[in-house]
Amino acid sequence: MDVLLDNLDLFIPAFLNTIKLFLISAAGSLVLGTILAMLRVSPVPVLRAAGTTYVTLFRNTPLTLIFFFFAFAYPLLRIVDVSFFTAAVVALTLYTSAFVCEVVRSGINTVPVGQAEAARAIGMTFGQILGSIVLPQAVRSVVPPMISTMIALFKNTTIAAGFSVFEAGSISAYLSERGYSVMIGLLWVALGFVILIIPITQLQRSLEKRWSVVR
Repeated sequence: MDVLLDNLDLFIPAFLNTIKLFLISAAGSLVLGTILAMLRVSPVPVLRAAGTTYVTLFRNTPLTLIFFFFAFAYPLLRIVDVSFFTAAVVALTLYTSAFVCEVVRSGINTVPVGQAEAARAIGMTFGQILGSIVLPQAVRSVVPPMISTMIALFKNTTIAAGFSVFEAGSISAYLSERGYSVMIGLLWVALGFVILIIPITQLQRSLEKRWSVVR
């Protein structure tokens, strides 16, 4: 307990930064991922190709390399100066949105094609069909894999510690400087992540129970 109590000035701000990093990146990746999913099911070949290219590129690129680009290569372009925290948010958002896209697309594919055809028959546009008919039903199917993707994002935030972002993953380095046991510190960090992930898991179970649909 001494490691935790004597270093609350590290643990509390670090985990608050982790939560902040997660929430911003989660919101961004959900929006971008949904847009990408719409591109991938679009009837326009160019849009489908753009969505497919994005997903293929970012799903097969290690997250660490994306962090390296925004931390070291991007500043050399001298476009807009961004902080390391902002760079971490962008890297996590771009990477996670590719996985969110595939989750949403798989949910869209579970909606019977006949419903979209019926909507087209009465004159609805592609956007109206997605927004009013397909996506509301797809949401019910994507809850479990989407929550799993968000949990993976939560754990991926620790990579930001290697790029000068003060968050939970960087606590061990500070504990080492202060002369405290790094191993015990890491155990507290792991426990902190478990405590933070439990509510997300409970949310998943609650939504699954509320939105369970027999197809």
